Amino acid sequence: MSADPATQAFVTHRNLLFTVAYELLGSAADAEDVLQETWLRWSSVDLGTVRDQRAYLVRIATRQGLNRLRALGRRKESYVGQWLPEPLLTAPDVAEDVELADSVSMAMLLVLETLTPTERAVFVLREVFDFGYNEIADAVDKTPAAVRQIAHRARSHVTARRPRGTSSPAETRDVLTAFQRAVETGDVRGLVDILAPDVVMIGDGGGIKQAVLNPIFGADKVARLLVGGTSRVPEATMRPMDVNGFPGLAIHLGAELDSVVAVQLDNGRITSLYAVRNPEKLSHMDRETALRR
Repeated sequence: MSADPATQAFVTHRNLLFTVAYELLGSAADAEDVLQETWLRWSSVDLGTVRDQRAYLVRIATRQGLNRLRALGRRKESYVGQWLPEPLLTAPDVAEDVELADSVSMAMLLVLETLTPTERAVFVLREVFDFGYNEIADAVDKTPAAVRQIAHRARSHVTARRPRGTSSPAETRDVLTAFQRAVETGDVRGLVDILAPDVVMIGDGGGIKQAVLNPIFGADKVARLLVGGTSRVPEATMRPMDVNGFPGLAIHLGAELDSVVAVQLDNGRITSLYAVRNPEKLSHMDRETALRR
């Protein structure tokens, strides 16, 4: 028996809705909650009044995402240590869509954190998903003219703060292979050569697992921290996997996933390292997440 039209439409656009919510929130768990809330509202809509089901569903998801984003901001104020987005195990096809991969990268999600909730929603809907100003205005309860101004302001803000360099998945994978070899063999000098002089390492343990409470700056400090930490945990193993659209590393202690490491490159060197250890943020690393534009 085929699904009813409302269910069919929701299933058709589910991956898009999740991607919108995730880019708004940086949290897969919260994005899943937004999908549930979106379905509850969508299931009561008279489909005969809906001209564009995709736009209507995105409007519902955006409004729910904005409500949750404002509440999430209050939770982050009491977060222990540094807050990083929740990493996703992404399918290889995400990396093939350069704009999508860039928009869900750890580095870009952290840039989006510096926007106001409305600026973030407008930027995501306009720059990533190419929605029109009128459609965005309906989603954020602003006039089209106001949305144009917000979009310009958000675009300028992101451009000034977005990561310097861009790198292909192949280049990132090669650098990570060398990085993994240097860490596993305790080669501090080799590791320093892979890191940019002003590299920054950010850790997120959420107060549950031990992690650096403040960012660590500088190639020598980061290299010695990584090698020293690995030497104290000889049973740790590193495995390559796609994290938020780019090659990354998963660190296991025996069979248990301990942490996920994502990187940002510039001119073949690692400029940023993002290490997520908070176990509450690793639940989506056991299966691929489908992302769509």
